[in-house]
Amino acid sequence: MTVQTTHPVDISPIHADERDRDLDPIWRAIVAESRTRANDIHLPISFAFAERLCDAYPDADALVVRVAILLHDTGWARVDETRILSEGFTGDWRKADVRYEHERHGCDIAREVLPPLGYDDAFVTRVTDIIDGHDTRPESHSLEDSLVRDADRLWRFTPAGIALASGWFGLTPAEYCRRLRSEIVPELLTEAAVQMAEAELARSEVLLKTEQLS
Repeated sequence: MTVQTTHPVDISPIHADERDRDLDPIWRAIVAESRTRANDIHLPISFAFAERLCDAYPDADALVVRVAILLHDTGWARVDETRILSEGFTGDWRKADVRYEHERHGCDIAREVLPPLGYDDAFVTRVTDIIDGHDTRPESHSLEDSLVRDADRLWRFTPAGIALASGWFGLTPAEYCRRLRSEIVPELLTEAAVQMAEAELARSEVLLKTEQLS
């Protein structure tokens, strides 16, 4: 069941909010991990969506959500990059071993990065509980988990996400947009994410001229 909200949902084009720089030390700690699988594009865009989702669901622990989305895919940096494309985006890609591997490595990175920056064990565990299974576990365990999962998907609806992911999956942008609408929108767990996805996809399809280039 989709999680509803009575709070405003920002569906304007996604952009960075520079109000808060509190997590800059974490960003700086994962520069090396950001260079794999276009994480230096994926993570900031997903992070921006996560912040908007937190605004729509103020009962969520925003710090947990923001840190978890920032770190959730860093584990790809410890997976052989040729396997990422050969196994992670072909066949039954959702159950590929590399997807479980990147989750485990992401938890390891969180445990390495966060304590020296002052985060206690209880907080780190809340973050790793979300990272562990964010791609492979069929169910969400909390509101924070749901917001991270949705933010992880929402970046795909942007022109940058479509450009990168369509190439990974060997699809044209138009084909990938159809997949987003038929497969990914139904997977979203929150009402706010559905609204954001539909608005972002509509803009992307116009910009990328997917009707004309089908």
